Amino acid sequence: MDGTLESYFGNMTDFSSAPYSVEFIKIAQDSHPLLSLKQLAEEWARTVLATMFPELCEKADCEDRVVLERLESVSQLTESLSKLVQCNPIPDETLFPELLRIRNLLLLDARAILDGDPAATSLEEIVLSYPGFLAVAHYRIAHYLHGKGFSLVPRIITERAHRETGIDIHPGAEIGERFFIDHGTGVVIGETAVIGSGVKLYQGVTLGALSISKEMAKSKRHPTIEDNVLIYANATILGGNTVIGRGSIIGGNAWIIESVPPGSFVKYNPK
Repeated sequence: MDGTLESYFGNMTDFSSAPYSVEFIKIAQDSHPLLSLKQLAEEWARTVLATMFPELCEKADCEDRVVLERLESVSQLTESLSKLVQCNPIPDETLFPELLRIRNLLLLDARAILDGDPAATSLEEIVLSYPGFLAVAHYRIAHYLHGKGFSLVPRIITERAHRETGIDIHPGAEIGERFFIDHGTGVVIGETAVIGSGVKLYQGVTLGALSISKEMAKSKRHPTIEDNVLIYANATILGGNTVIGRGSIIGGNAWIIESVPPGSFVKYNPK
C-alpha cells in the first residue's frame, strides 16, 4: 500500500453488500430523532442566550430587525422542542417574560462576581469571558425548561456548558440569587442540591450524593447550602440530609457528610 487515497479506498470492503451493514443502518435511523433533538436543544440555548445577552452573539448585529428575528427563532425552536419531547407548548406571552426574569437573575449573578472577584473589572468582562457565568446561564435556562416538564432537553443544555466550561450543574438543582462560581473547573452540583442566595464556590467543589442506589432516585440525595456560604476549592459535601448553615465557611479539601450550624468554619484536618 503506497499511502495514497486511491490505494486506500481501492482496498476497502464494499460495505453496501455486507450483511452487518443493515444493522448499522438501522442503528443510525433509530438514533436520528435523538440527534435532531440534541441539535435543536443546543440551537435553542445559543439563540436564547444571544437574545438575552447580544454580546454573546457570533455576529455583531443588533439592529431591530435582527432582534425581532431572534425572538421569532426562539418562539419557533421552543415550539419544535415541545413537539419533539411531547411537552405542553409554552406560549410566547409566558416564555419571553420568563426569559427577561432569568436575564435579571443572571445580572445579579454577574454583579456578585464583580463585587466578589478583585480581578473582575466590569460586567461586560464577566458576561464575555467568565466560565462560571456561562455555566450558570446555561443552568438557569435549562432549569426553566426542567420545571416545565421537558425531558432530555435541560440535560443536553447543561451538558453543553459542562463540555465548554468543565462545570457540571444538573438542571434540577435549586439555586438562589447572586450565585458565584470562581474559576469553576471540576465543580459538580447534583440534581437535588439546594443552594441559597449569595453563595460562592471555588473550583473542584462537589455537592454530591452519599449513595448511588437507584432506589434513591426520587429522594433528596444532595446537600442544602444556605445563604451566604463560602466553599473553597476541592471541598466535597455529600448527602441529602446534610445542611451547611447560613454564613458558614468551608475550607479547601474538606470532606463533609454531616450538617454544620450557621456561622461555622470547617477546615480540612489531615490527621
